[in-house]
Amino acid sequence: MLITKKHVSLLLLLVIMFFFHLSSGTKITYNVQSYGAKPDGKSDSTKAFLNAWAAACASTKSVMIYVPQGRYLLASAAFWGQNCKNKDTTIKIDGTLVAPSDYKVIGNTGNWLKFERVNGLTISGGTFDGQGAALWTCKTSGKSCPNGATTLAFYNSNNIVISGLTSLNSQMFHMVIDGCQNAKLQNMKISASANSPNTDGIHIAASTGVTILKTVIGTGDDCISIGLGTSNLWIENVSCGPGHGISIGSLGWSMQEAGVQNVTVKTTTFRGTQNGLRIKTWARPSNGFVKGVLFQHSVMVNARYPILIDQEYCPDQKNCPGQASGVKISDVTYQDIHGTSTSQVALKLACSKANPCQGIRLEDVNLTFKNQQAQALCSNAAGTSYGVNKPESCL
Repeated sequence: MLITKKHVSLLLLLVIMFFFHLSSGTKITYNVQSYGAKPDGKSDSTKAFLNAWAAACASTKSVMIYVPQGRYLLASAAFWGQNCKNKDTTIKIDGTLVAPSDYKVIGNTGNWLKFERVNGLTISGGTFDGQGAALWTCKTSGKSCPNGATTLAFYNSNNIVISGLTSLNSQMFHMVIDGCQNAKLQNMKISASANSPNTDGIHIAASTGVTILKTVIGTGDDCISIGLGTSNLWIENVSCGPGHGISIGSLGWSMQEAGVQNVTVKTTTFRGTQNGLRIKTWARPSNGFVKGVLFQHSVMVNARYPILIDQEYCPDQKNCPGQASGVKISDVTYQDIHGTSTSQVALKLACSKANPCQGIRLEDVNLTFKNQQAQALCSNAAGTSYGVNKPESCL
């Protein structure tokens, strides 16, 4: 066969198209060490991380920010996404990000690492060490202390995936998802001392389409707290303990509030927690609501209050004494909840006098207290029971 210039040109074109296809499917990588990050745990690498983020945002192609092994000291940093030219950024972390040992450096900033107005972000792996123990000691000593910083916060962001992350010893909340759409959090480990104040594992507010899967959480506060304006939330295969359990609330502080709806919590385990499955509202007037909640397949191992609706929340009887919660709770199902309670009242539904709970469903709830029969207490609650329930249903 005679090879002509036309054949050569065609072959070259095919080779060029082949390599273009390969390059277009490969993420451009930005190594934080190339921007000056030092893996010694002592040198401030904040600027290097921000510069790597800026470079990645300037790319129109899919990008990866890579954090190699080592310890990287970071002060408070905000990663803004409104000017990013791509919607596919991965931060792959093989190392550990470390907060300053002096809690005052980030203690008044509110957030240690904040992502805002980001669209299409994946964070894979890595350990985040908030070094919060010194601040916890300050708070429990009665001294004047900073409120503390959330370790990892996402605001007004869409299409977020967080996988394989470990968060240790946060000053305050470990993770906040606020004003976001479509976030998937999976295979995470979140840990702080049982005595650490305000160290909620994951706090969700004003967000829709959040999924939390296969995660182990042990803190000094709520493992997962669900705030106002949350909808279409799915929580599955979560282990909680120590901590205050999985809590919807506190809701109803303000008169005008967005409600919480379409929440599924299934296949969860609670070990030595203060609460298991809780809904909590202030005893104050409000137009808020909680509806469409399914608690399913939960194991309680010495949880103090395995099932709790508390619409009488009024700490120290301040700002709410003598009032009734305006939050309307309806269509809440407890299905296949079993295990042990450290309180004889293992199921307590203390609903609002002004707005009694409606559509509560108990199905195959089996809770014991020190190998004895536990008790169920209901007030202002209406609903139905199915299957075998121990303690006997109080609805």
